[in-house]
Amino acid sequence: MSGGSLSVLRDREFLALSGTAFARAQAYSTIAIALALYADQFHTTSTVEGLFGTAFALAQLLIVLPLGRKIDTGNAKRYLLAGLALNVVVFVGFWLVSGVVDVILVRVLQGVSASLLWITGTTVVGEISPSGERGQWLGTYNQVGAFSSLAGDLVGGYLLAVYGFGATYGALTVVSTGAFLLLYSFLRDNPGGRTDPEEATGLETIRRLVGRSTVRALVVFRFGLSFGKMAVLLFLPIYAHNAFGMSPFLVGGILAGGKVTKGLTQGFVGGLTDRVGNKHRFVFAGALLYAVGALVIPLAGHAEGVLPSVAVAGRALPPAFFVLFAAYGICGVADSVRLPASMALFVEEGQRFDAVAASMSLRSIAWKVGQVAGPVTVGVVWDASGVFTAFALAAGLIALASGVFAFMYTADPDGIAAPARAD
Repeated sequence: MSGGSLSVLRDREFLALSGTAFARAQAYSTIAIALALYADQFHTTSTVEGLFGTAFALAQLLIVLPLGRKIDTGNAKRYLLAGLALNVVVFVGFWLVSGVVDVILVRVLQGVSASLLWITGTTVVGEISPSGERGQWLGTYNQVGAFSSLAGDLVGGYLLAVYGFGATYGALTVVSTGAFLLLYSFLRDNPGGRTDPEEATGLETIRRLVGRSTVRALVVFRFGLSFGKMAVLLFLPIYAHNAFGMSPFLVGGILAGGKVTKGLTQGFVGGLTDRVGNKHRFVFAGALLYAVGALVIPLAGHAEGVLPSVAVAGRALPPAFFVLFAAYGICGVADSVRLPASMALFVEEGQRFDAVAASMSLRSIAWKVGQVAGPVTVGVVWDASGVFTAFALAAGLIALASGVFAFMYTADPDGIAAPARAD
């Protein structure tokens, strides 16, 4: 991490919040690999595999708006603690699954716990960050999540490959328990919760937020981005394991490439957005780069005979490994460019109405709509036509969303540049 990121981590409250990001991201990335094993174990089709993603997103879509209202008006610390406790229930559930339906049901619970941790944690970081340092704080918060996700890819992939589900979920339980204790000890009681209950995250607040041209552009953008990106996140591990016979550890290594690039650069880029401004340009450039990464993924099927096999520790890595590693590395850089700017824009818009969590909830709703439809749609396309068409569809939707975002953001500069609420 950069020096600026390390300085932020010296704040005890930020450190406690980072613990929640660490637990959430590690669980998400480890379970993403486990889903590939469940898909192989239960002999699922791509359409059913898409439901693994849809179930997760649908649960989040249903709770995100009422959750945002609760966070704006209530004690956010309690919701973070509840999310960490529910994480443990999720791990027990995955350990006990015996069929496809069980996996889908536990994914619903995982969607609830992930929403509790993600929306609440991001909102609190945005609320307590010092003036003028929001991009740095949010970028570093995401940076912690990226490094944790990297640990989930490598350590989780190794545990799944060597010890199986039980030991893996036991390790994740220890991490969530540690984060629970850290948060309970160091985060202030009721961080935020300043908004009048009659104003917070109600329909009138949502209407005022959507009335902002910045918010409308971001919402449309996130719908298209989520449709494509969630297909990549769900199907890349399954593609690597099922099409090329890669072990969970190798699949984790592929995912680690994106997490390394994302983790190393996101804190720096967050500070850069604070200094340079024009955050919408970072959002646009990062999204287009992600579309490039998605298009590279199906090229792994043509790597045999073009790239050589490489032996590492006495084991041969298939040529497809390097193509998928490079593709997800590109996606990691893309997220580093896009995420801090996108999150900072939503926080700034929410602060205009004393409703940061409402703004973050709207951000999440836009994502969940695409996340619900994206994986299962791409799965159907994959079953009907093949892997190239599936990932081309994902990349095309991301590129289209980027273009629409750029047009909408610049079409109404008066609505975008309106003065912010005075603190």
